[in-house]
Amino acid sequence: MSKVQKIFACTNCGNTSPKWAGRCQACGEWNTYQEEVIFKETGQEEKKKAWKSGSAKKEDPKPVIIQEIQSGTMQRMQTPDQELNRVLGGGIVAGSIVLVGGQPGIGKSTLMLQLALGVNAKVLYVSGEESEEQIKMRAERISGRISDCYILTETNVAKVLQHAQQLSPDILIVDSIQTLSSPHIDSTPGSVSQVRECAGDLQRFAKESNIPVIVIGHITKDGTLAGPKLLEHIVDAVLQFEGDQHYTYRILRTIKNRFGSTDEMGIYEMQASGLREVSNPSELLLSQKDEELSGSAVCATIEGMRPMLIETQALVSKAVYGTPQRSATGFDLRRLSMLLAVLEKRCGFIFGQNDVFLNIAGGIRVDDPAMDLAVVSALISSLLDIAIPGDYCFAGEVGLSGEIRAVNRIDQRIQEADRLGFRKIFISKYNAKGLPTEKYGIQVCTVSKMEELYRALFE
Repeated sequence: MSKVQKIFACTNCGNTSPKWAGRCQACGEWNTYQEEVIFKETGQEEKKKAWKSGSAKKEDPKPVIIQEIQSGTMQRMQTPDQELNRVLGGGIVAGSIVLVGGQPGIGKSTLMLQLALGVNAKVLYVSGEESEEQIKMRAERISGRISDCYILTETNVAKVLQHAQQLSPDILIVDSIQTLSSPHIDSTPGSVSQVRECAGDLQRFAKESNIPVIVIGHITKDGTLAGPKLLEHIVDAVLQFEGDQHYTYRILRTIKNRFGSTDEMGIYEMQASGLREVSNPSELLLSQKDEELSGSAVCATIEGMRPMLIETQALVSKAVYGTPQRSATGFDLRRLSMLLAVLEKRCGFIFGQNDVFLNIAGGIRVDDPAMDLAVVSALISSLLDIAIPGDYCFAGEVGLSGEIRAVNRIDQRIQEADRLGFRKIFISKYNAKGLPTEKYGIQVCTVSKMEELYRALFE
């Protein structure tokens, strides 16, 4: 017989407690504990799991000396989506489990369905949110052709894994982890215990069968993945699919990756026929304008291994109310306040009586320190109402004493600006040491302080 155990789980952080408490001891939230009933299985009931008995290893693992382990090349499955391959570090690793999170309606299901329809492999697409007819209608809209993709609408994780073991697909896609439920836990789907148990079953299936599993997860209102924090530790890679619904661009970022870098980023454009890969984001993120306007500067940034040129827009106007406003979209607001303080202290520009608005064109967020030089140039340009030539580019970090500091991988930034037809790029003079500037078609201007930048641009 099964033993019944009751616990109280926090819906915010996943912390468990043997009794109810008004405040969670882990995250400090109030009234977040909910009662959950867990059925503990005996040894005979554990053996009745068909997918576990069929996929279990014949021999128990034994300790092995690390020198005796045969190290082979890690197998990766290449997908037709080059942006996804880049973010994953070169493709999908066999036996890995990947978690894809994002806001509702951002395009997670569309991205995974495009992958299932486009990859040259047997794919089992499990959906607990849509019916088979709804998935086929969306597949016809985004692909126009129906490939050999298997669709399963099931929420019982035991039945899902039984079908996966019988079908033996090359990729298993689950949409989503919050809709799955285990028959051995008496709680609603999406609860902390259900998400933990279902994720554990999917992980064991992926490791034992060597079949990669891609799981879609929901996020909370503060932008974190819903469910216990243990969910992120179980999976091998965590991808964040983000973007503003008012913009057509979507960004796929890597939060965790055991098989590659966590600095990569993939860019997509949402269209009526689905998501389109943006192989050259620099040309799309630069605004097309007929005349030069003040408050605009272009920065050469690096996202992962990809150089990009992004336009920075600033607006400095007289404050109507007593307290000046400070607003930044796509840029750290505290970083903006620091740059304004440097301009006032070191350069003598007065921003205390002005409203300052900063926007990164395209609706993306950039954390590259090389943005500083473009931001301060746009701020001074808007304050003086003097336009910066559209074929000027910037790449440099601004220190607290007003010096222009060097940034990494400056050669790739210069080459990207040269390829897009820019005439001049401003960098730190400390980056110019040993840099063969004569091989570039673009003019490289070196500055060491904010005063030199001001004289080069506005005098």
